[in-house]
Parts: sequence; C-alpha cells; structure tokens
Amino acid sequence: MRRAVCPGSFDPITNGHLDIIGRASKLYDVVHVAVMINQSKKGLFTVDERIQLIRDVTADFGNVEVESFHGLLVDFCKQRDIPAIVKGLRAVSDFDYELQMAQMNNGLSGVETLFVPTNPTYSFLSSSLVKEVATWGGDVAHLLPPTVHEALVKRLGEK
Repeated sequence: MRRAVCPGSFDPITNGHLDIIGRASKLYDVVHVAVMINQSKKGLFTVDERIQLIRDVTADFGNVEVESFHGLLVDFCKQRDIPAIVKGLRAVSDFDYELQMAQMNNGLSGVETLFVPTNPTYSFLSSSLVKEVATWGGDVAHLLPPTVHEALVKRLGEK
C-alpha cells in the first residue's frame, strides 16, 4: 500500500491545505494528515477540534486518516511505515526551509519528501493570515471549507 503523510498545525485547515491533501489522496492509497502538537504555541483551536474539522472536510476523499503527533515527523513515519511526506510549496521562501527539512528527514530515516506546487489561487494563503484577517472582521469565507469558516467565526465571536 502506498502511504504518505501531510503534516502541519492546521489551525485552522484552509482550502490551500485541502487542495494539497486532495491531490495527495489521488497519488497515494492512504494519506495520513498529521496534526502537530506544539505545546509552546497557543492555538485558536484545540488539537482535538482541528482533528475533527479535518476529518469532516476530508471525509469525501475516502483514504485520509487524521491524527496528532508530537516530536519528530520521521518517528511518526517510522511507526506507521510511511515512506513519503507531501508538502505544498507556496513560494521560493517555502522551498528554502522545506528543502532543509526534507534533507534532514531523509538523512535521519530515509523518508522522502514530495513537493507539490500550490494552486495559484492559494499561493498567498496561510492559517495565520486567515486568523488575522478574520479577527479584524475581514471576509475569509472563500478561503476555508464552510464548516471550518463557521467554526472560526464562532470561535472568534467567543473572544
């Protein structure tokens, strides 16, 4: 079985993330979405909330598994026999950082990294930018799956 992982914080998952996961799901039998746990960062959504949102918006793909991880991504891959990491690249600046990570991950464990160019529609998009714009009342509905947008509006309304 061909397996790959799409890692990230997904706080929240955007249409850009969903595009990369969807494209990976056409190339691999199983795509694991690994939600990073970073205890030094306070997320807008809890890890469990992010996992549920991702499960909701990837359900139609039929071959996506979502779970959290803490530590080295290569350890996550080794534990699940995943030989490939799929990463979306938005710009040259992403490539510089991601190339270093890919080389380190390969050197540590032999795990390969596949870079997928982002759909130009989402080349500027990040979860951080979406949260910032939404916090100040900007319309981000077109950048998020509808259920994620609803959750974001609700969460920001609680603050």
